[in-house]
Amino acid sequence: MSWPLAANLSMLFTEAGLIDRIRLARNAGFSGVEIQFPYDLPATDLQRELQRNQLPLVLINLAAADLLEGGPGLAAVPGREADFARALEQALRYAEVARPLQINVLPGRLAAGVEREQALEILAVHLCQAGSAFADLGIGVVCEAINSYDMPGFLLDGSDSLLHMLQRAGHANVRAQVDLYHLARMHEDIALALNRLQGYIGHIQFADCPGRHEPGTGAVNFAELAGLLRALDYKGWLAAEYKPLGLANEGLVWMRAWQQLGLAAAPVRHD
Repeated sequence: MSWPLAANLSMLFTEAGLIDRIRLARNAGFSGVEIQFPYDLPATDLQRELQRNQLPLVLINLAAADLLEGGPGLAAVPGREADFARALEQALRYAEVARPLQINVLPGRLAAGVEREQALEILAVHLCQAGSAFADLGIGVVCEAINSYDMPGFLLDGSDSLLHMLQRAGHANVRAQVDLYHLARMHEDIALALNRLQGYIGHIQFADCPGRHEPGTGAVNFAELAGLLRALDYKGWLAAEYKPLGLANEGLVWMRAWQQLGLAAAPVRHD
């Protein structure tokens, strides 16, 4: 068994405009794409280009307000429930057209003056709301941990806290987005982390560590990943969410190596 590869277009092929990155990803050999926050691009335009290139939209994020500017985001902040509801509605309307396979709800940072337990309870409620809303569209919801070195104060920063949140939410349509870079950045043993989350994993992203660049530029042992995923009976996607050292096309040696290892599936060609 091998796994299809998705290109994260928010980080790869950034020398081109967002809509043009879909074609570049297809030509590079990716089988699907994901976009962190696509909402500035009309959903109809995105879906048209996806269909033209015959690629699925694997994942998008729910809007997260000020998270990328250093704020706490939306999903775990008391007083921002109405803002979260609007972001959820926006994502639902966008997803009706663009048809992503999954939606990522970012937990965000612990807001100043907020007790951690209160933030966790609000996050669990919001994950359940999203899980139920997107289930009606046949779209999965995922939630991820982000390392606290790159994003200090992030509410969930490792596999253990992520597992506890998924168990707390207890929703059949809410699963884990596992980013191997963030696990490695937190000095976690990837095999142990994946085993800890067994049965909850809905999506996997990767980058090498340190640096968050292409596989082969850091210390992560990707060669053992195929065996780990087969043991977990993982049936999802592997998404390249890394910062290329140069142009994305110049650093894809890892992709051919992964195909030889039986880790990455060859793309389906539509000639």
